Amino acid sequence: MMDRAALRLILLGVFLISASLGVKKKQNVDIYSFYINSTVTSRYATTVITSRVANTLNESQEIQFEVKIPKNAFISKFRMTIEGKTYDGVVKEKEEAQQQYNQAVSRGQSAGLVKSVGRTLEDFKTSVTVAAFSKVTFELTYEELLKRRLGKYELLINAQPMQPVADFKMDVHIQEKPGISFLEVKGDLSTGDLANAIKTTRADKDAWVTFYPTRDQQTKCKSCGENGLNGDMLVTYDVNRQNPNGEIMVSKGYFVHYFAPSNVPRISKNVVFIIDQSGSMSGQKIKQTRLALLRILSDLDEDDHFGLITFDSEVNLWKRELLKATEENLKNAKSFVKEIRDRGATDINAAVLAGVDMIKRHPREGTASILILLTDGDPTTGETNIEKIMANVKEAIGTKFPLYCLGFGYDVNFDFLIKMSLENSGVARRIYEDSDADLQLQGFYEEVAVPLLTDIQLKYPGGSNLTKTSFSLYFNGSEIVVSGQITDNSVESFTTEVIAVSKGSNVTYQDNTMTKDTSDVPPENEDFMQRLWAHLTVKQLLDRQVLLKGQEKEDEKKESLKLSLKYQFVTPLTSMVVTKPQEGDVEVANKPKEGERGGESTADYYDSDLSHYPVQHSLQAAKIIAVDDFDLYDHPLPTYMYDHPLPTYAFPTMHTTTPPAVQVHSNRFLLPVVGQSKPLCFDVPVPHKLRLLQDSASEFSMNGESLSEQNGFHQIAIHYKTNHHLIISTKSISYHNGQDNVEILWGQELTQHNTDGVSLVVLENEMNVTMGNIGVVIISHKKDGVMFLWPAIWEYPKDVNLTGVLGKSDISYVKTNGSQTPTLKMKDKEVKTYLETVSDYRLHSTPTRECWLVPFQAVMEAEISDFTVTQL
Repeated sequence: MMDRAALRLILLGVFLISASLGVKKKQNVDIYSFYINSTVTSRYATTVITSRVANTLNESQEIQFEVKIPKNAFISKFRMTIEGKTYDGVVKEKEEAQQQYNQAVSRGQSAGLVKSVGRTLEDFKTSVTVAAFSKVTFELTYEELLKRRLGKYELLINAQPMQPVADFKMDVHIQEKPGISFLEVKGDLSTGDLANAIKTTRADKDAWVTFYPTRDQQTKCKSCGENGLNGDMLVTYDVNRQNPNGEIMVSKGYFVHYFAPSNVPRISKNVVFIIDQSGSMSGQKIKQTRLALLRILSDLDEDDHFGLITFDSEVNLWKRELLKATEENLKNAKSFVKEIRDRGATDINAAVLAGVDMIKRHPREGTASILILLTDGDPTTGETNIEKIMANVKEAIGTKFPLYCLGFGYDVNFDFLIKMSLENSGVARRIYEDSDADLQLQGFYEEVAVPLLTDIQLKYPGGSNLTKTSFSLYFNGSEIVVSGQITDNSVESFTTEVIAVSKGSNVTYQDNTMTKDTSDVPPENEDFMQRLWAHLTVKQLLDRQVLLKGQEKEDEKKESLKLSLKYQFVTPLTSMVVTKPQEGDVEVANKPKEGERGGESTADYYDSDLSHYPVQHSLQAAKIIAVDDFDLYDHPLPTYMYDHPLPTYAFPTMHTTTPPAVQVHSNRFLLPVVGQSKPLCFDVPVPHKLRLLQDSASEFSMNGESLSEQNGFHQIAIHYKTNHHLIISTKSISYHNGQDNVEILWGQELTQHNTDGVSLVVLENEMNVTMGNIGVVIISHKKDGVMFLWPAIWEYPKDVNLTGVLGKSDISYVKTNGSQTPTLKMKDKEVKTYLETVSDYRLHSTPTRECWLVPFQAVMEAEISDFTVTQL
């Protein structure tokens, strides 16, 4: 269980490469060579991906190059070589590249080569026209500083070429001055026949991992096929830590200090969890929050003290004081957690101040205090002015302890959480709305579970241009990294001093190193220290700009821009201009924004680094349901009912009349449309057995049966592959897979079942189903004494083509003027419409919304009979 969880919870401490070159339209392309070469020198990783491709067609064709890189990395070089001529990408100031960017947009081309992919990755993609029987070489370089999490560094390489490659090589060389304490290789690419293609070699200070699979081997792994490799390799390692003063490296006038003492007694902690239970936390979010809290409470040490606060429009304290984590107190706390339910609005100000007050009223000398806030929305009641809330919280905390802000989903005001956490020595972390959100929450807690030192100050006499040197807490398994320049290159030794508090008493770590000791750095990597310093400096300058204003903000922006240009880093302040050979077309590579949801944001470049806090990510398929903001609607819902956006995919509501005054009992489906103030809706007469959702590729299907004169569905059947069958009725739930036969009744305590890619989680009146990479929610409603079921999609991967009544996503409309009857233009056809008010049964609170009612055929471009099934 722990190994699986570890693989799912890959943090930003991971060095992640996912490389692929896809030619999906034409197959007359031969990737005859594909190299991934990664060198890690003292945690600083430089990766070069080189792909050599031949056009085997007797005419010119477009060849695409696509690789995925870590979000924490900066691209530093890209070039294409065609017929002996090299075309280099050039990093420029964003404003300077704006003209080329606009020209690319006006021609309808992709204006950004780099796009956000899920939680961990950015997708670099470009293409070039190659003449008949000619070749092209693509080369991409990027750099990042690895982060230590829970006692190890993780280097994850995901290889996904679109075909077996004759000359495929992956080389990893790790160089660590203090020596490598352990090295392990795992992942799909280390299973089956592929395991024979992996070789590991270890010396005292070096480790090599090579992966040279044959064409035949590339089609024979757990997730490989005729398209070649498709999987990941996880290289995990740590370094020897014999010197408690840390590791100091000096090279060519620059230094880096890695500080990670482990022989330090743990400090008991005071931790207060502040949990949002407003209406927008309904369903999956609140369920996963409960699961995570139950696990976290089990992991508290007995000498820890803890508090629980839930909030919506009111603040609810489980106990007014911090309680010791005894067996009895934890048992009572878990009972409280199980009863947390969504309701009301969002009073963040009052909730956080209550948490601060709880810690202040129960000071314990020699302990570390931590506030952890989990929320998914804006403040909507009480004090709603964000600047005022930040000022209140900052004044109340007074630098006494850190505030960690966990933002659930994309609808949260993440900029606000970033600023509030940074102002209070903490970190903001986005929790992604996926099936493993509870593990993300638990994973974050594990990072801060064992504080060892507080109030850490690092001093470097003779050092200048230092990166961050002050930290509120140091946690076991993490690492503090400081880099800078040495003022006087003539000095023979360089001194470091660390002052901190350990269990209430001051401790000091002092050390020095010879400045001329560069023998451990190979000549080809002599500039890595300078680039490491620049990388870390730019990251921290960008972080600090979130809090700065006026001239100070401008000064730091200029400094970070200067370094980005000098070291050719593609950062939020720079762009890489790539000129294509033939027509001189220009593409511009920009650093993607956090969430990539449009609009400038302080989160655009927020890294959540703060030196020793690795940022949590997951390798699960990203949820890509687009969102519509309720603020865009003419009649927004009351915030106490529901305060976050809904997916664009259709979800049903119930309707009993259709205008004008025709009495027809039907299920009404809502379909929010991005960019429009009102959603569409359409009716499906009942009774019907409907194909609600289908993905033929993964053999997933969901069908529902409705009864005449009754709301919703009385039975829903979900099938996955050939042996997984789930039947959900208004009374019970039945699951069969050939081996297991599981029967569950509605209204029971939290029930879970996991097996073979299937996850079933049943709450009192809600069921969360994950089969393969598709997740749905079934909600049990009761109206006028009659039970009925309601389905909704909540997770699916990017490349899935969903069909069925719930699978429509590409609809758009324009409201036309000049007609007495409202008319919408949809796919070049004019459709008469009526404005209707409907209930949304996708939510427990069943809020009402206005929608434009249109015929089923206008939306689905098919007849109802095309979605009818004979059996569930």
